[in-house]
Amino acid sequence: MRHDEFLARVRERGEYASQDEAAQVTTAVLEVLAHRITPGEAKDLAAQLPARLKEALVTDGDRPTESYGVGEFCRRVAERTGAHTRTAQWDASAVLSTLADAISPGELNQIISQLPSGYAVLFGKPDLSD
Repeated sequence: MRHDEFLARVRERGEYASQDEAAQVTTAVLEVLAHRITPGEAKDLAAQLPARLKEALVTDGDRPTESYGVGEFCRRVAERTGAHTRTAQWDASAVLSTLADAISPGELNQIISQLPSGYAVLFGKPDLSD
């Protein structure tokens, strides 16, 4: 999926006023996700995305993977976007469900398997992909 197509889908799903707003939300969500999954998984995910989205997934490869649930994930997204936590959950869902459409089912399963229950729904999935 091309960068502009990815952002157009995020904009539509999140009902954002502009492509720039969709891009800001996308960057925030991907940055938080990059710290929640292993550095190797973030790198694998980045390999399947357009170049301009990869930057948000680049992290220090020596850092430990952080462990927290959906509530903390949304709080961290809200912190980056300046939104309320409830709005950040909407934002995360808009980006992560688009992400789920843009990557292979195997990669999606690898990401979701690193996350506790509750995250799959943000990706628009009830559970692991087939």
